[in-house]
Amino acid sequence: MINIVDKSKCCGCQACVNICPKNCITMEIDAEGFLYPKVNESICVNCSLCEKVCPFNKETPIREKKPDTYAAKIKDDDVRNQSSSGGIFSILANRIIEEDGVVYGVAMAEDLKSAHHIRIENVEDLKLLRGSKYLQAETGDIYSRVKIDLEKGKKVLFSGVPCQINGLKSFLRKEYENLLMVEVICHGTPSPALWKKYFEYLENKFNAKIEKVNFREKRNGWKTFGLIEDGERISQYLNQHQDPYMQMFLRDYCLRPSCYNCTAKKLESMADLTIADFWGIQDVVPEMDDDKGTSLVIVQSEKGAKILERLKDKYVRVRVSFEDGVKSNPAYYKSCSKPTERDSFFVDMNSMSFDELQTKYCKPIKISFIKRVEWKIKSIIKQMFVRGGVSHSKFEYGLLILLNKEDE
Repeated sequence: MINIVDKSKCCGCQACVNICPKNCITMEIDAEGFLYPKVNESICVNCSLCEKVCPFNKETPIREKKPDTYAAKIKDDDVRNQSSSGGIFSILANRIIEEDGVVYGVAMAEDLKSAHHIRIENVEDLKLLRGSKYLQAETGDIYSRVKIDLEKGKKVLFSGVPCQINGLKSFLRKEYENLLMVEVICHGTPSPALWKKYFEYLENKFNAKIEKVNFREKRNGWKTFGLIEDGERISQYLNQHQDPYMQMFLRDYCLRPSCYNCTAKKLESMADLTIADFWGIQDVVPEMDDDKGTSLVIVQSEKGAKILERLKDKYVRVRVSFEDGVKSNPAYYKSCSKPTERDSFFVDMNSMSFDELQTKYCKPIKISFIKRVEWKIKSIIKQMFVRGGVSHSKFEYGLLILLNKEDE
């Protein structure tokens, strides 16, 4: 039976839960807020299926190939504005639904305090799946539901981070021609418990109810975010340097243990397509950088190539070298480093207030005077030579939170 001793060997995909014929495996939350499988030994029949489908027990080739790579953006600017980058996921999902198929992806829960995979079958619901959600999403029984749809002959698009893709592929145990798998390049999965703590902190701070969350608001451009307050509605725009939750995420304090040695980044992709923000686009294909978002698209299979070809009238793409595509996207092939303070961070998360936590872990990073001058010179040069104004070689994330005031 599955028995997680080393937590770095479990990504929380829940393939083991979905495959168990006796339903004797449940997921339990640990002190860091992450889910791990727990077996009810009294009803386990030792079939070993849970171990067989665990992606950590699979042998797959080491990542060596250099797939076809593109910079891409859809022609529908309204949909692209709702997306994290170039909107490619939306046209893929829209086509599957138009062909009487279903789409699985990540949505925020109704109370916005967590994220999970859901199944949709109409275009109107695609808005729930657009945009990044920077916390680990629970898969629940989604793998089982995907299999039911596939066995019925429905076309299925499943989107998720690489370890979720690998978990589904392992669970299915055979190929399905009617399945399109789209993986999203992942920096790492932050603790849902930290997000909940931050969420409740904001509601208390503003004495308001949060009614919308957007981790990648583009109102002020793809790379730039700000802070606005307007009457009874508060719109809080915070870039990665201002928002404490994003700082904890991007400084790697709050990630799942398996993220620091991600096996999915080492092995050949099991997806048909890989999509991501095309960070560094201004240096590779500057004419594709209009500050509204550009997608990096990596073609992993013939199936992925075919659907992109069928949709070519819906988007604009420019082929780039694989090296240019991933050089500013190291999360495609490289795990983040585990900070020395990572374990103490989670101890503090459970004992400190959020104000105390951000005071300790969100201190400004000291940058030398020489480095600041170097960055300033580079910025001036880019303003002179890159069309469209200042070009940013370093990516930025942003977070928008909308609240309704309860009392003035």
